Amino acid sequence: MTALAAPDSDAQLVSRAVDDLARSTRFPVVFGGLETEGSVHVTAIAGARSHAIDDLVVKVGRGLGGAAMIEKRPRLALEYRTARTITHDYDRAILGEGIATLFAVPIVTDGRARGVLYCGSWSQAPVGDLVARPAFRAADAVGTELRIRDEVQRRLALAPSPEAAAGLTPAAKEDLRESFAELRSIAATVDDAALRQRLAAVEQRLAAVARAGAGTGDSDVQLSPRELDVLACCALGSTNAEIAATLSLKEGTVKSYLQAAMAKLDASTRHAAVARARRLGILP
Repeated sequence: MTALAAPDSDAQLVSRAVDDLARSTRFPVVFGGLETEGSVHVTAIAGARSHAIDDLVVKVGRGLGGAAMIEKRPRLALEYRTARTITHDYDRAILGEGIATLFAVPIVTDGRARGVLYCGSWSQAPVGDLVARPAFRAADAVGTELRIRDEVQRRLALAPSPEAAAGLTPAAKEDLRESFAELRSIAATVDDAALRQRLAAVEQRLAAVARAGAGTGDSDVQLSPRELDVLACCALGSTNAEIAATLSLKEGTVKSYLQAAMAKLDASTRHAAVARARRLGILP
């Protein structure tokens, strides 16, 4: 794996995707990058035999990858050298690496193309569904992760300061509670350590607002992450079945977590548990 200069964790995300795709695809060379100011900057390469594609920058709309970005669909050049449906701005890099067949899959988030993953072969190679599927999965995974990161950043920017807690309207408090519950459900599905840290930063900020608004002293009640996930969903009025679907748990497991949280909070019902958690500043 050749890891080039990475400006941020998003580039590291692409690097991991390229590594994983290189292990799961039949293509010998895999590379990719994200779009910045109208161009895709290749920041990760796996399997290359030369340095021809190092630092490759592809303008949106140009070349195979640029066309995939514009069309928001995969593009294939079975015989790249003679392909007539693309521009050949990047022949020096692609042919310099000796690539004969090139497959480009755009990374799409909420209808916007954010980058491209490329798979190349040094000989002409057919690309059926079985061969293409790992690239589709990899691009979808990166797109999903980017969408989560965007949402985390948006919520972090909108989260009120603890000083502003006292002035929150009932509607604003409800939005805060929904944000907290949604972030807990997102965090339950995230493996990336850097993204988990960003999620935790938002949650801590929301919890600080909750504590400021509660006006209650410190509590020795300690809920486990999963107990907090379940209670946060309960605060939105979700049933056990709905919580199970949201958190990808069995309904019986949800019930167990809820009962444990209720015991710690000395509450006989879920509503009482939510109310006490809010008074203690555990929930917003």
